[in-house]
Formats: sequence, structure tokens, C-alpha cells
Amino acid sequence: MIKFLRYTEYLYLAVAAISIYKIITLWSIDPKETYIFIFFAVVSIAMFVFRRRYRKRFEQHKKDNQQ
Repeated sequence: MIKFLRYTEYLYLAVAAISIYKIITLWSIDPKETYIFIFFAVVSIAMFVFRRRYRKRFEQHKKDNQQ
């Protein structure tokens, strides 16, 4: 299960990277259309940080219980 959580973290980073790419390419054409991609990028980065912190805490808790 830990490996699955680790992979989902990077999926959030992939979504953020794609959103940032779309922001850069669409900004000069239609700035109003980029707002949804800005939202996706911010939420994806926040979810990455949240999931990473949660996984690290879970691993530490598991390590402490084994000792």
C-alpha cells in the first residue's frame, strides 16, 4: 500500500506539470481559459504536499510500532 501512495504523489505532480504547461501555452491566446488550469496546478501541488506528509507520518508511525 505504501508503494501505491508513493505513486499517487507523482501523479499529482504530473497533473500540475501538465496544467502549468497549458497555462504557459494558453496565456497569450486566452487568459480567461487558463484560470481552470491555475486551479488544477495549485490543487495538485497542495495534494502532493499533503499526501507526501501523510505518507511520511504513516511510515514513521509504522516504524515506531515495530520497535
